[in-house]
Amino acid sequence: MNIGVKTIGNATLIAIDKVPILSTDPWLNSTSAYFGSWVLSHNIPKIEHHEILKSKYVWFSHGHPDHLNPSSINYFKKNKILLSDHYGNRIKDELIEKGFDVSILPDRKWTRLSKNIKVFSIADFSQNSILLIDVSNRLFVNLNDSVPRYWEKTVKRIISYYKESYLLLLFGWGDADMFNFFNENGDHIPTVENKMRNYGLGKKIYKVSKFYGVTNVIPFSCHHKYNRSDSAWANKYVPSLDWYKKDFPESDQINFIDAFVKINCENGQVENINPKENLFLIQKPEEFGDNWSDNLEKGDYEKINQYFQRKQKLNDFLGFINFKIGMKDNFITLNKNKKTGITFEVPRNSLMQAIDFQIFDDLLIGNFMKTTVHNLDSLYEPNFNFIVTKWGDNGRVETEEEYIRYMKHYKRKGLTDIILSEAEKISMKYIRHFIPSDGSFGRAKRFLIHKRKKMFGKN
Repeated sequence: MNIGVKTIGNATLIAIDKVPILSTDPWLNSTSAYFGSWVLSHNIPKIEHHEILKSKYVWFSHGHPDHLNPSSINYFKKNKILLSDHYGNRIKDELIEKGFDVSILPDRKWTRLSKNIKVFSIADFSQNSILLIDVSNRLFVNLNDSVPRYWEKTVKRIISYYKESYLLLLFGWGDADMFNFFNENGDHIPTVENKMRNYGLGKKIYKVSKFYGVTNVIPFSCHHKYNRSDSAWANKYVPSLDWYKKDFPESDQINFIDAFVKINCENGQVENINPKENLFLIQKPEEFGDNWSDNLEKGDYEKINQYFQRKQKLNDFLGFINFKIGMKDNFITLNKNKKTGITFEVPRNSLMQAIDFQIFDDLLIGNFMKTTVHNLDSLYEPNFNFIVTKWGDNGRVETEEEYIRYMKHYKRKGLTDIILSEAEKISMKYIRHFIPSDGSFGRAKRFLIHKRKKMFGKN
């Protein structure tokens, strides 16, 4: 294969133009993520492993350790590291400090990497990134873990220009996020169970693919297993490979492609790689330095307290946070006028690493920390997760003024998308208003034709 793409590992795409040009988010064999909680579900074969290491460019979408893996990154000191243009530049600054060769891709502009490969980078407001990869006029849409906001119109527009397009996106029932949480009665809040009961993944994947207008879809950014004895319970919620295409509708518009493949971009031929599934022994948390009976040590509480007090927007909705470490509760008061709170039950060692290195999201996603919400439905409405981890840890945003500047930064980047989205909402409002109760669209159609002529002329 002279010109083409391979998908392998968790979220790695290898783009080849006679030689390996680009690899994305390389999480390599024999390394774990999220304090030892995650491991790769499938082995990366020697050929692909070599191609990843030899790639001229390595792109990282965001800082989660199943994408930017702390152990795997050390193999890429001789490669050119590519990043999207993010507010705060945390990843860029830390990698440069460690001696890596880092370049920031211009936002929403094409950058040529080789004769037959060019990329289009978008920095997402959640500190994630999107990379559109054109390989010999075939478009690979690497959305990894991103959720549409301020960029979906641009992505859909670019997709529409291509005869062949491939969507690569995190699919699943939600285990790749924090779902080990409970209400005050001790009942597990069954978000994942509801999703598993209510929809097949194939139908969901088809619906999302149709939304973006792609011609092909590949499950991506979701190939992991749980490795710790205190998180292994979550393995039953990780889809096996056959679940992704189950109930995927037969369609002449969208083609389902298996997770690990070679795609020849000269003729469109697809060949499965068929990597071996990784077999592993469940490990005790002590092997990763975590002992559930350990209590906080001197100075720990003050570090934790200062970390959360700096996140000023938490005060808008949250009364307290309690860390249950060992057998002791450790309360942090945020807003005495609020009766809402969160209790985190977590081992001391991983908690203090999360505080010291400002990676609290790694605790949430590891799913060994037990979370109980008090007078809240979840951690996402209001969005504790974004305030603390996406904006706070990764974006270096802690005050109200910093948050305002941060959002203005990303809204300016996505101004066209925002305008188009608002225009669409207004149009739909008018359409609903003018559709009569008998279901006829005639009145709505006449109204829209009239508005079009008034705005753009008869032609």
